[in-house]
Amino acid sequence: MGQLHHGFNYIELPSTNNAAMKQFYGAAFGWTFEDWGPTYVAIHVAGVDGGFDQESDRKPSDQGSLVILYSDDLLASEASIRSAGAEVSMPAYDFPGGRRFHFKDPSGNELAVWSAKPVMEAEG
Repeated sequence: MGQLHHGFNYIELPSTNNAAMKQFYGAAFGWTFEDWGPTYVAIHVAGVDGGFDQESDRKPSDQGSLVILYSDDLLASEASIRSAGAEVSMPAYDFPGGRRFHFKDPSGNELAVWSAKPVMEAEG
């Protein structure tokens, strides 16, 4: 597939520890990685190319652009993220297009996960 003119092409996350970032994102989402030297890691199998940059002048943040991932099963994604060791920074909430929550990765970057499918509460 070619590049999309003016389309999102690459997402780069600042990292304080590439090994911890690979362990977390691999466990939480099944992403794979390729090391490009001692301080840079390329991200694969994430829907768009990306990387972790441990030598960047940019610092992890929860105040910049928000990267939002999609999930077919929001509850399962939240459980996977928690199991992989992330902090849920904003509990799941409804919005007109569906439902989402936010989390912070091991370096402190805040991302979100959303789903268009409603979450069914257990009857009882």
